[in-house]
Amino acid sequence: MEQFLKDLFAGQSYNEKSFFLIAGPCVVESEALVMEVAEKVSGICKKLGIPYIFKASYRKANRTSSSSFTGIGDDNALALVKKTGQKFGLPVTSDIHAHDEAAPAAQYIDVLQIPAFLCRQTDLLVAAAETGKVINVKKGQFLSGPAMKFAVEKIRKAGNNKIILTERGTTFGYQDMVVDYRNIPWMQAHGVPVVMDCTHSLQQPNQTSGVTGGNPQLIGTIAKAAIAAGAEGLFIETHPDPASAKSDGANMLQLDLLEPLLKQLLKIKEVV
Repeated sequence: MEQFLKDLFAGQSYNEKSFFLIAGPCVVESEALVMEVAEKVSGICKKLGIPYIFKASYRKANRTSSSSFTGIGDDNALALVKKTGQKFGLPVTSDIHAHDEAAPAAQYIDVLQIPAFLCRQTDLLVAAAETGKVINVKKGQFLSGPAMKFAVEKIRKAGNNKIILTERGTTFGYQDMVVDYRNIPWMQAHGVPVVMDCTHSLQQPNQTSGVTGGNPQLIGTIAKAAIAAGAEGLFIETHPDPASAKSDGANMLQLDLLEPLLKQLLKIKEVV
């Protein structure tokens, strides 16, 4: 495990041979939701020895429809993400969408996430890098793993070597995604840890309803293959009741299914 990750997880007790987990609801819907999810997931991870980063978007800037839920307000949501991390002793992450969001968001969160659609935006990558925070860049649905070297170079040239790359699938036609697991070793070749996004990689975009679809029943399949392929971390959005979620309900793992899945994944990790 890279030193910057060890620093990030310094307050946790975990098995150093385990993968790490980035998990939480898609977006901050309420204080009750983020607290419920963080308490449940942190308890599971502590029991299983998995280092854990809590995730919740403070704002969903990239929505299919103008009527889709985007958030409860930036300041309120960021404060809740920070409060959640402090209460449970967890590093926290959220995504940013423009260069002028980097510095303000960095006051609240430990890992700045760059959305896949924005992974080539130089000003965004540089602004994120200059905060000194850990930067998690999601691979664009339109890019190969080798092409992500340019995002890594932009961040390093800005003076930041604390970089994670996340595989989140590749566009397949107009309304589906596929995962090319070659991207895991290809991106590791850039000298960074690689995470598998097990939920967004199952999206079914561009639906005529204006709401993105998904295949959450395959989250376990994606995760198992990723661990077997050598991914250092997993990204899983989870919710106690995905059907009532205000964003990406079609992709999230039901919260009570997380623990049995993680137990299976640890067994795979033991032999790879």
